[in-house]
Amino acid sequence: MSKDEIAVMTFLKRLFGNGQPDPKLKLVPLYNQIVAKARAPHWYVEGQVPDSLDGRFDMVATILSLVLLRLEEGKAYALDMARLTEVFVDDMDGQLREVGIGDMIVGKHIGQIMSAVGGRLGALRNAMADNNLLDDVIVRNIYRSVAPSPEALAHTHQGLLDVERALGAQLPDMIVEGDAKW
Repeated sequence: MSKDEIAVMTFLKRLFGNGQPDPKLKLVPLYNQIVAKARAPHWYVEGQVPDSLDGRFDMVATILSLVLLRLEEGKAYALDMARLTEVFVDDMDGQLREVGIGDMIVGKHIGQIMSAVGGRLGALRNAMADNNLLDDVIVRNIYRSVAPSPEALAHTHQGLLDVERALGAQLPDMIVEGDAKW
């Protein structure tokens, strides 16, 4: 989300809400980091992730899942995780509307998106505990069951491990604030 979008959301909340800024807005810098990380060219070039709406969604959902897994290590971050998920849903809602999905079926698509994220969370939780499972998780969730070249798969595998390790080296407070360098 851009600064202008945040300003508009804040203005509308104050105009129609209780005058308090929306607490999920503090998670927007982290969400912007997630999107930037997911849109890094190496995923699409060396990793051969399809550079399409689906491919970009798959990478955002995967990086978001890794961040959520890092934050779930501390019970104190449950509310931040929920708010980060709300920011993601708001972004996906806007993206769906931008590509022409109408009001009548946006909710159904959001349900499918959240189901996909939930599936990734479980799969990645298991794969990060046992890296032998990671390639299957990557092929199923990022390449939609169409295996890329071995080099591309190895690149994506290592890239996700690097993200997970970098997140693990950061304090959760810094991650939540969007200040962590990962």
